[in-house]
Amino acid sequence: MMSCNSLIVATAALVGNNLAANKSLATLPLAVQFIAVMCTSIPAAMVMQRIGRKKAFLLACFFGISGGILTSTAILGGDFWQFVGGVACFGIFNGFGNYFRFTAADSVEPAYKSRAVSYTMLGGVVAAIAGPTLARWSREWIASAEFAGSYFSATVLYLGIFSVLTFLNIENEHFGKTRGSTEGRPLLDIARQPDYMVAVVCGMLGYAIMSFVMTATPLAMNHAMFMFDDTAIVIQWHVMAMFAPSFFTGSLIQRFGVLRIMAIGAVLGLACAGINLSGTNFIHFLTALFLLGLSWNFLFVGATTLLTETYRSEERNKAQALNDFIVFSTVSMGSLSSGVLQNAFGWQAINQGVLPPLFLILLVIGGLAHYRTRRQ
Repeated sequence: MMSCNSLIVATAALVGNNLAANKSLATLPLAVQFIAVMCTSIPAAMVMQRIGRKKAFLLACFFGISGGILTSTAILGGDFWQFVGGVACFGIFNGFGNYFRFTAADSVEPAYKSRAVSYTMLGGVVAAIAGPTLARWSREWIASAEFAGSYFSATVLYLGIFSVLTFLNIENEHFGKTRGSTEGRPLLDIARQPDYMVAVVCGMLGYAIMSFVMTATPLAMNHAMFMFDDTAIVIQWHVMAMFAPSFFTGSLIQRFGVLRIMAIGAVLGLACAGINLSGTNFIHFLTALFLLGLSWNFLFVGATTLLTETYRSEERNKAQALNDFIVFSTVSMGSLSSGVLQNAFGWQAINQGVLPPLFLILLVIGGLAHYRTRRQ
């Protein structure tokens, strides 16, 4: 899943720029992917509640496979809106696939939840290499249609996901309930908890900031006259930084506490913006996007870990669904606005725009730390 995502991140804005008559719509396909994730999050939880997670994940694979077919044929035919629809199918798959991390966390004892989330996300280390590299290798498989081969290769990856999931061995009963369980507390009561609210805010803003800057990066590098191979390298190291820290993020959270790790993530985000504002050489893009990946990892793993501490077993489907709906609503807006702002105001405005939400993350983390101290 992450390999497909990194392939799409490296190429979607460039394909959109090639196919769209209005160049400000270049990042619309990537934004629509996040919108599809947002719209799928709650229905996916309902489907999992009804048929179990394994069957739901297998069902989702058909959307991924369809997305690969639609996008590759759209590039062949020069159809921008078909390409948008195909990328939306990827988003529907991701709406289900984002529950992979929760499935891992919910399958272990509470003390190991942060490590389970981290280890699941280690797949992104492979994705950092596989996605952009596959995009480069397959970019000109079809000489008359740049990147059509890349999206055809995504179809093969989704078939691989389907094959692997057939071996998944989790609960026989519906994941959302066990025999004799109740529905748990009302969703509003769960969402009112300070820990839940901070987890949602940090996950939401951390992911949106990452998407906002990352989506605009290929366009900014193209404007700065870099070749696609340079862009692919930057995205590759960015994705590596997003997931490689998962080797130790869970252990850091256990040792230093989830709030400290999330605060460090916000500081790394500020460093990313500062470097991007200081110049547009290759080393600026490479270093800044690497720090952006680290920032996202600390914030996202931290927020996911914090969230898993706020609900009971019977409440997990609705608590997780609300979180992902809010997170990906914000991410989709960030991704969509990124192309518009990049086209209208430039790279400097993109990086200036992420400063207020990063300071807000630090503010809410500090507020929760103060609340916990007073409560003791």
